[in-house]
Amino acid sequence: MKIIVIGATGTIGNAVVNKLKEHHEVIKVGSKSGDYQLDITSPEEIEKMFKSIVNVDAVVSATGSASFKKLEEMTPELNSVAVQSKLLGQINLVLIGQHYLNTNGSFTLTTGVMKDDPIVHGASAAMANGGVASFVKSAAIELKNGIRINAVSPNIVEQSLDKYGSFFAGFTPVPVDRVANAYIKSIEGAQTGQNYNIY
Repeated sequence: MKIIVIGATGTIGNAVVNKLKEHHEVIKVGSKSGDYQLDITSPEEIEKMFKSIVNVDAVVSATGSASFKKLEEMTPELNSVAVQSKLLGQINLVLIGQHYLNTNGSFTLTTGVMKDDPIVHGASAAMANGGVASFVKSAAIELKNGIRINAVSPNIVEQSLDKYGSFFAGFTPVPVDRVANAYIKSIEGAQTGQNYNIY
């Protein structure tokens, strides 16, 4: 299969790429690096990507930004980071990409543990994660041409503890390899409308 991985240089994205490249053609997409550069907040750039990278069988989104602030410090402007990136950015990949993806293709988006298990400073990210999860469940019953859609909801990964561990006191981190397996399940399997919780 020909697979686009967005966020390919991140911790999770890189692990997914390493698993996929053994058996598939992988196009690595990043905001500033990779085989192709994309601003996920721009519908115009998303459409341009799908017109530039043709004959695609699967799309993986392992990206999406959010502001981590106390609720009392959260402003509409700070909250819009998660809305435009983690929420609408991923949803627009599907809304636009459904018209370009090959028959029986698939989308795999990324949510996160915070939608179910809140943390301080995480309300904005949780909002976006929950929205993506609900979209996936609903979109699965309407996508045409055999196209499937799932989401992966990882806990804090072991390899990110140095950067984000202080936000997740008491959480049991998971190995990134285990998280990457969920993306493989989504791409190479037959399920749709699922949110794979890797907790």
